[in-house]
Amino acid sequence: MNESLQQLIRQFDEKNIPVERKTVLQPLKDYIRQKISSEEPVRLNFICTHNSRRSHLAQIWAQTMAHHFVKQKLFCYSGGTEATAVFPAVVQTLRAQGFHIMELANTDNPVYSLKFDENEPPIICFSKVFSDAFNPQQSFAAIMTCDHADEACPFVAGAEVRFPVRYTDPKAYDGTEIMYEKYLETSLEIGLEMWWVMG
Repeated sequence: MNESLQQLIRQFDEKNIPVERKTVLQPLKDYIRQKISSEEPVRLNFICTHNSRRSHLAQIWAQTMAHHFVKQKLFCYSGGTEATAVFPAVVQTLRAQGFHIMELANTDNPVYSLKFDENEPPIICFSKVFSDAFNPQQSFAAIMTCDHADEACPFVAGAEVRFPVRYTDPKAYDGTEIMYEKYLETSLEIGLEMWWVMG
């Protein structure tokens, strides 16, 4: 794994996860454990309204932590109730934290290749609806990362289970002096929680 990411992960401490958040995350942790015990592949689709911020951060950190804990049959995806674009501050934040990112297509909805380890396949990131053909169509867990998507999607076709794991939207700080600080905080919060879930 990229050295800067290794250094960051070594700083994670479960004492920094509130008890109430562990209660929220525990069902997802149990689901992953049960799937692995049954030797079944684990497919996680992180869903937010625009698939531009939180759902991508959660997908990327979950896949990174799966690699960190050597969970080889665990695959992470993301989608939205509508497609927009990965917000540039998300890319800048992840790059600053040690992910190697290349832009594969410079369009209104850019496509990025993101690597946490030089020897592992990249995560391909672009905004898409959760039912996009790029994502699994059945036998996956839907993880709702924002209130709006959770309320707007009472039914996610193909999902065998659904977990609300909501995060505060850093979008509220766009254009402010503390924007990048808030994006970093959100990324670290999600990274820490995915580390605990996968561990």
